[in-house]
Amino acid sequence: MSYEFTVSGRIARSVHEVFEAVADPAKLSGYFTTGGAKGRLESGATVIWDFHDFPGAFPVHVVEVVPDTRIVLRWDAAPDEDAAGLYQTTVTMTFEALEDGRTLVRIHEAGFRESEAGRRASYGNCEGWTGMLCAMRMWIEHGINLREGFYK
Repeated sequence: MSYEFTVSGRIARSVHEVFEAVADPAKLSGYFTTGGAKGRLESGATVIWDFHDFPGAFPVHVVEVVPDTRIVLRWDAAPDEDAAGLYQTTVTMTFEALEDGRTLVRIHEAGFRESEAGRRASYGNCEGWTGMLCAMRMWIEHGINLREGFYK
């Protein structure tokens, strides 16, 4: 069984506003992709995410987008020493309206190899997605960029 995880958080904004904070590259670049995001998240697209605090731009393959409901992405896992070579993991984000007007965001990533390197990669990405949820909440609710200077 490969490594996987789920993180979640509640954001005090409508589902549409929270969904757009991920799908719209200009908004995503405001709090998460410190080097910028190129391309809107739409089914079948390949977009580029860049992080100045973790150097290098890389492709993100958009498998499925259901507006205001779900985004499914595939991207390369961290390189390891496995003779099988590079592989991809799948990220599924869901957006659920709560009765109190907030939005519950869940991020699930699966497909990490059953190895020490796969375990480490899954832990690192779990940390990254948790940081993304925190940064998104502060950006959307308060206009504060938590990532600015956090990693460098």
